[in-house]
Parts: sequence; C-alpha cells; structure tokens
Amino acid sequence: MTAPLRVLVLWFPDWPLRAALGGAPPHPPTAIVHANTVVACTASAREHGVRAGQRRRVAQGHISSLRVLPHDPARDERAFLPVLQLIEKHAPGAALLRPGLAALRARGISRYHDGEPEAGHALIRILAEAGYPEVRVGIADGPFTAELAARGSGPCTVVPSGRAEEFLHPLPVGVLRDEQLTGLLTRLGVRTLGEFARLDAIEVRDRFGERGARLHALAAGADSRAVVPRPPDPELVRSIEFETPLAGADQVAFAVRQTSDAVMLALADASVVCTEVRIDLTDDDGRVYSRTWLHPTCFDAADLVDRVRWQLEALAGESAKEPVDEARAFGGIAMVRIVPTAVDDAAHHQPGLFGSGTDERLHHAVSRVQTMLGHQGVVTAALSGGRWLADRQVLTPWGERSVAPRDPDQPWPGSLPDPLPAEVFRPPRPIGVQTPEGESVQIDERGALSAVPARIDGVEVRAWAGPWPIHERRWESSGGKRGHRLQIVDGQDRAWLVFSAGDRWWAEGRYR
Repeated sequence: MTAPLRVLVLWFPDWPLRAALGGAPPHPPTAIVHANTVVACTASAREHGVRAGQRRRVAQGHISSLRVLPHDPARDERAFLPVLQLIEKHAPGAALLRPGLAALRARGISRYHDGEPEAGHALIRILAEAGYPEVRVGIADGPFTAELAARGSGPCTVVPSGRAEEFLHPLPVGVLRDEQLTGLLTRLGVRTLGEFARLDAIEVRDRFGERGARLHALAAGADSRAVVPRPPDPELVRSIEFETPLAGADQVAFAVRQTSDAVMLALADASVVCTEVRIDLTDDDGRVYSRTWLHPTCFDAADLVDRVRWQLEALAGESAKEPVDEARAFGGIAMVRIVPTAVDDAAHHQPGLFGSGTDERLHHAVSRVQTMLGHQGVVTAALSGGRWLADRQVLTPWGERSVAPRDPDQPWPGSLPDPLPAEVFRPPRPIGVQTPEGESVQIDERGALSAVPARIDGVEVRAWAGPWPIHERRWESSGGKRGHRLQIVDGQDRAWLVFSAGDRWWAEGRYR
C-alpha cells in the first residue's frame, strides 16, 4: 500500500500585519480591517481583548489607541515572495499556499537532516536568523493536517504517520474555514471535527453538496490518505509568444489575460479545476524561469495573471541583487507558458445551490424539480403574524409572490418569544402528559395544573415551565380558540412545546 504524502508546512502568524508594518514582532496594538471587520491583529492588541472577527467599533472599544490598517492581499503576497525564495534556497520545491503559509514535501529535507523534527527545527533556525523568529512548522500526512499542526502550541509539531484522524478529532469545526457550514454545524451541536466525521457521508453530501462532502472527508482524515492523482491533460497547456520581448511586469501580465482565460476554458471543457500550476517564463536569450504555484482551493483566470506578475517581480528583484560583474542582461520576456500540473474534479469545488449559487442557477434548478413534482411540490416559506407556530409559517408555491395574510410586525399577545422550536408539527401531534399516577394532567380556567407533569409520551419529565394561556377570537359565539402551553424537557433531552385544548394534549413543536 502506498504511504500518504508527508508534507511540511511553514506558518507565519499574523502575516498581514508583518507585511504592513515590516520587521519582526512585537508590534504596537494594530488591527487589519476588511469590510469593517478585524481579520488580523497583533499580540499586543489581543492582550486588550481585540480578536479576529470583531467589528471595528468593538475592537476600538477595547483599546482606543488601536491602529487600524486596511487589508491588502496583494501587499501580503508581494511581501511573502522573498520569504518563499529564502525557503527554496534550503528546501527546493516550496510552494505558496497563501501569504504567510508555505508547503513542501517533507521527504527530501527530512532525509537530509536525518529526521522530520530535525528538519523542522533546522528551518526554524534559518528563518529566525533571517529575521522571522515567529515561524512555526507542522509536519503531517497531507497539507490540511500539516497546516493545523503548524498552528499548534509548539514551534514544531510532528503528527506521526497514520495518526492524522486522531490528531484532528478534538479540533473545532471552525478550522474548516467555511463560515456558513461551521455556523450551521455549531447550531446543530456539532462542534468538533470528530463529531462532524461521525455523521453519515451520504447525508452530508445530500445536505451540503460536494464541497460539504469534501470538508467532511477532511475532518475524517481523508486528506492524509494515499491517493492516485489524476494526470493533467496535455491539451490544457496554453502559451503566448511576443514578437517584441516585454520587460515590464504589468505589460506581460496584461498580455497573458487572454491566455489565462483560455486555460480556464480548457479546464471547464474537461470538467476539472486547477489546484497546482507551473509558469514558465522564457526570456529573449532562451533562458527559462519556472515556478510552481499552489492554491488553497482552485485557480481562476485572475489568479493566474497575478502569479505571472509576482513571478516577474521576483525575477526582477533577484536580478537587481546580483553583483554587477555577474549580472546577466535581462532584455525581456519572449514567451509565457502556463502548465496545469495538478487538477481535481470540478464537482468537488462547486458551491452549494442555496446560499451561494446565482439566482438564475437556483431558479433553473428549482423549476426543474417543480416540473417533476407538480406545482405544489416546491414551496417557499414566509413569516406571518400569529399566536400559534403553524400560523406564523406561510408556504407559497415556487414562482408565486409570497404574501403574508397577517402582519408579522404587529403585536400578537400570547405568541411564543424566541428561541422558537426548530420543528413544527402541522397538524399538531397528539401526545400524552401524565401525572405520577398515570392520569392526564388537567388545566382549569385559572391556569392551574391538576398535578405536576411526570411523564410525556411515556418518557420521564426532567423539567417543565408554564402554563401560558392563549385565547383568541373571543368575540365568536363559540368563545374562540383557547388553550394553555407548556415547555417540557424529557429524560431523553428532548424539549417539547405542548398545549392543552379541552381534555387532550397536543405537541405543537419540538426544540433541537
């Protein structure tokens, strides 16, 4: 059996701040802000309570002298290129995952240093001497696990081969870096990768699509299993030649836009996406400068253009540092060749239908389902006013305008406050609420219980609250609709919302 790929990841904490401020930590209290939200902050700012993800106003409320800088991803990547070049001098094959994060195959450098921990500590010493003492190293099976290992507590964390799933098990689902998915999982009570991995894979795919299935596989350690990579099709390679060599990075980047678009079209025709690309730059003397680039998800045309520009800027920087007597004349670039070196099935990178798909794509897909199931087969929900849970939900066939029959913004005395039950029974479900003697609990007109609820639906009651009266349409000759609500938690940790109407009990909803 083929062994999983051992990967060494180097992580530079708070890199956007390092790129913006320059120099090694410590830095004064500073935060990088994007869309009025903190995306990174210095250690001195964290000491005062500032955290990534906070609103700008909240962060400044913790420390009034906080310096705020705008987020500039291009600046972060430009600043990281010299670091990547330094790593490559001692460990060839280093690839940029994103600014502040680089990866390379651990096999070669670990053999040179007689072990993986020794290789990690050697790189830490080299980078510390170059002015990067904050670097951390993680070594594990696969880049996902290695990155999380690098974010551990020590300067160098090594996850033994075959132990990735055990290492990932206690980590929070937030490390998956998908806010929509992790937010939903947290609300469902799934808080660790181990709990997420235990969910049924088919159900996860049905609910969250291919991307959710991919993240579920990562949580289970699938990134650390040996796989046979799909070889790229040679027809995916695209190149452009210039009659007159171009010397400026912006000129070359502008010229390769159409080439990048051609690569994306070729990938789309093959139903794949590019996760690793090699860019070959040929100068007017025939010398070829190659660099391999990785992407955390997949490249688009703009990403390819940016990589060409960064590669040219790095090449120009290297030429400027060479001694005058050894410098070679750099007349310009005569050809650019873009070679996808690793591809993946496009289905694994498709966004979910609901929440991230375009309106046209969503409408087309749902309309097809409605054609198969009938006009009432697909409905949309809208919030309406009312005292009963079933009254507050209005279902309208897809494509029709949803109009609430009752204004939800009006006061509805007797309605249930938040949080509302996650599951609403339509119609209400008959249920039994019994006394310790096994008789049905009764409620009189004053709202007094005949006995303490002891069992619900045959299960022991652990806690209860209420009752709360509901009385509507009092003007009707029949006296309108009335009842009393109770909230009950049973011995199986299920929370129920029940009501009494006449001599019977009904389950109106259930909390999750």
